[in-house]
Amino acid sequence: MEMIAFYASWVLIALGSFFLVAGALGMLRMPDVYTRMHAASVIDTLGATLLVFGLMIQAGLTLVALKLVFVLALLFFFGPVASHALAQAALHADIEPILAEDRRGRDVPPKAGEDPSRKEGGQHDPRQ
Repeated sequence: MEMIAFYASWVLIALGSFFLVAGALGMLRMPDVYTRMHAASVIDTLGATLLVFGLMIQAGLTLVALKLVFVLALLFFFGPVASHALAQAALHADIEPILAEDRRGRDVPPKAGEDPSRKEGGQHDPRQ
């Protein structure tokens, strides 16, 4: 039974580490601050949860496991709040999201001096 717990904990720790690293590398491909913030909050929740569960199995039924439960609760509650606060601050600073169309399905007009056949970041829009 002890060996099963040992291997299960290391599988969870390895999976959590994988998701955190893969998500962090994937965030480099996101076009703007809002999508990066969303990706970071998803990565943080999944990866940190797997890591903490793996550590709780390693700790057993001890005070350390109880402390890890509190750390997990803090991550669950304050991570989304921090992401929301950052998004509100970015909106307040007039940082606009990069959109191909608005929520009503209409094309977003190009900004002054911008080539309408080019998307943000130099990528060509295949729909045009």
